Amino acid sequence: MKGSKGSALSGGRGGKAPRLLYLLAALLVAGTAGADELANLPAAEQQAIQQVITNQVDAFRSDDESRAFGYASPGIQFMFGNPQRFMAMVREGYRPVYHPRSMAFGDLLVVDGHLVQELAVIGPDGSPHLARYVMEHEADGTWRIDGCVLVARPPLS
Repeated sequence: MKGSKGSALSGGRGGKAPRLLYLLAALLVAGTAGADELANLPAAEQQAIQQVITNQVDAFRSDDESRAFGYASPGIQFMFGNPQRFMAMVREGYRPVYHPRSMAFGDLLVVDGHLVQELAVIGPDGSPHLARYVMEHEADGTWRIDGCVLVARPPLS
């Protein structure tokens, strides 16, 4: 995660980082036009993905650094090293998801083989954004957040 002005930062180990940065950049530039298809997952898996994002946003709202960091993928955790650095980045560059006024889930997409959950948010200043969360399925069956791109949206008139 990085920057609410449309920039992206994600990480991983080894060769994964450049590939994921490419994916996040493609999401930023192309929007959902880069989507391969709507994800066809069982409802329980879709709910699990949305619950992870909701739980992380709830942790952001309560400034629970350790809990918020726990929903990040191992690659993101490795990149930031500790919950304090992760939260400092979120506070600085991700205010719309750090303390949103409201949020609503959109489509779950497959983009370049990665699951991407869309989330419409109204930031604390009232500005609308679309957050695109890249999700990672862990070996233990849980879902983690492997990156996020924020795109500012024009206000509805």
